[in-house]
Amino acid sequence: MKNHLPILLLSSLLILNSCGEKEEEKAKKNLDWSTRVLTHKLSDSLLSGSTYLSIYSQIYSETEHLTHDLTATVSIRNTSRTDTIYITKADYFDTKGQYIRHYIDKTIYLNPLETTAIVISERDKEGGTGANFIFDWKVKNNTPEPLFEGIMISTSGSQGLSFTTQGKRIE
Repeated sequence: MKNHLPILLLSSLLILNSCGEKEEEKAKKNLDWSTRVLTHKLSDSLLSGSTYLSIYSQIYSETEHLTHDLTATVSIRNTSRTDTIYITKADYFDTKGQYIRHYIDKTIYLNPLETTAIVISERDKEGGTGANFIFDWKVKNNTPEPLFEGIMISTSGSQGLSFTTQGKRIE
């Protein structure tokens, strides 16, 4: 048993260290936009827009003093059958409107009918009960706008909870 003690201690320290990793760092590790980053300058003739999407990291349960944590999936969809769309910014804000972090810092593209996602972990409570995203995007003239949806889910035992939100164009 004495021979195994150093290994057990080292394993415990590694586990504790990984538990202390910030949610922001975990979130960015899970997203690899490198295959989606635009390598050329966008045309000035593209139409620009911004979309607001509500996301719920938590919801109230029973009273305003008890919350239930949720996993949120942000689905970013190109609804065009023929044209590529460009997402230039994805910023995440909390219930009070305070900036938390950005998810897209270089323009990415989505091919026709392609979808990508951002996942906010159930353990990431920074957004709170009124979290939201602002997305900036560009499309060719007569190309459908991108579709932004939030899918919130939580399961506990045999109980499940899920609901969706849809983005609203603000510019």
